[in-house]
Amino acid sequence: MATITEGKDLICEMCRMFYNQGWVTGTGGGISIKVDDTIVMAPSGVQKERMQPEDMFLLDAKTGAIKESPRAKPAPHKPPKLSECAPLFQAAYEMRGAGAVLHSHSLNAVLASLLDEHSNEFSITHLEMIKGIAGHGYHDSCVVPIIENTARECELTGRLREAIQAYPKSNAVLVRRHGVYVWGPTWVAAKTQAECYDYLFEAAVRMRGMGIDASKPLPSASSGLANGTAKRANGVLTSEPPAKKRKPSSSKLPTAVVLDIEGTIVPLSFVSNVLFPYAKTHLRTHLYNTWDSAQTQSDIALVRNQCASDHAFKRPTAMKVPVPGPAASREDLISAVIANLEAAMAADEKNPALKTLQGHVWHAGFEAGELCGALFDDVLPALAQWHSQGIKTYIYSSGSRTAQADLFSHTQQGDVREYLSGFFDTSSGAKVDVESYHNLALSIGAEASRLVFATDVAAEAVAAKAAGWQAVLVMRPGNKPLAPGHGCPVVESLTGLIST
Repeated sequence: MATITEGKDLICEMCRMFYNQGWVTGTGGGISIKVDDTIVMAPSGVQKERMQPEDMFLLDAKTGAIKESPRAKPAPHKPPKLSECAPLFQAAYEMRGAGAVLHSHSLNAVLASLLDEHSNEFSITHLEMIKGIAGHGYHDSCVVPIIENTARECELTGRLREAIQAYPKSNAVLVRRHGVYVWGPTWVAAKTQAECYDYLFEAAVRMRGMGIDASKPLPSASSGLANGTAKRANGVLTSEPPAKKRKPSSSKLPTAVVLDIEGTIVPLSFVSNVLFPYAKTHLRTHLYNTWDSAQTQSDIALVRNQCASDHAFKRPTAMKVPVPGPAASREDLISAVIANLEAAMAADEKNPALKTLQGHVWHAGFEAGELCGALFDDVLPALAQWHSQGIKTYIYSSGSRTAQADLFSHTQQGDVREYLSGFFDTSSGAKVDVESYHNLALSIGAEASRLVFATDVAAEAVAAKAAGWQAVLVMRPGNKPLAPGHGCPVVESLTGLIST
């Protein structure tokens, strides 16, 4: 969002849209958008479909303090009042880096919170619209935490913060018998997430009425209509047997396998000798060629903020060159970004700013056919085997999710994403932190003991094991020797990762 004026206009437009969808009737609900260091927020107790730009509050993005209040209007209008949603919105801005936060009183959200009044989460899987939720795929379980309602909305803040902390892959929190809070890094993402979540809430409620549990995939039908190819013969709908039957999942098999990339499914040399040099060589050209794009400007801001944050909190980092503000010349900005990223690459740092920009450079390389993923020979057979057994496979890498998807859609064996259920990056937490694996288990929707993590890094395997996972180390040609004492089984091929 470029200006506060645009933010005010957009909130009015979105409130009218959401009113027509039944989300903000009776003055309920609310919307806020972050513009630089200011949060533009719709007031409380106002007919949302009749709001005007001058009705908005302006808040300090860091503290939540009111910077500017709207002028009072004559009767029958009430004096302007800051929404009690404000501290809840602030939680999403602080904890999730949100660019916009929405609060809906949608009936679908309310009913979804009542599907199981004894559960503290909503879950749904195997619906196409799940792909509209950031970080999720068709096969994933989309899980949204549910918190109990309180008499006053501001009293929900503590519960909301706890839910945001406990469910890092969710971009929403349901409030039982009340509604839902949804956020995203931009207003576009927040609006999209809100619409997708509402669709999923309604689908789950309707499926319950049909006797279907939305949190579980439908079992394969024996008639062939679910697994086979339907055709019409003499006016009668029949079916042909499926070409490839999916094997039933054994209770002894894991629910999902989560794989590291570097040194586990691709050689270390592919990353160090192909991907890193490509990013270093093409970084300057990429920045110049895409300078005017919102994506590149966002990438530069991310590097700037990363540097400032590292130095403010005195984190050890190779990124030591201050990145000037947006008013600086293109050459000065690009030079500062390149200096920092080249130093971070040389030190093999895993910070989000580096990985995000690297991923965008690699994306162009994959799309141009200049890069092609080099998987170990056993990877595709293993992925296909697990898929046939009903085992989900996810990727967990320090590289961005975009970079991961690009790699698996451009391999020497072609696009192999059909065998993958989703991608996780360090937004779930550092790979050597035990808490990260608790977060992943929540996102996948499975017990830790039914999850397998395969990596070439002992510290990562030890962290996963401490979280209750089945952790396995993978020894590949060119990998560093494993130090003794890790306590994890070691395999040399993914085909032997799971015993049947």
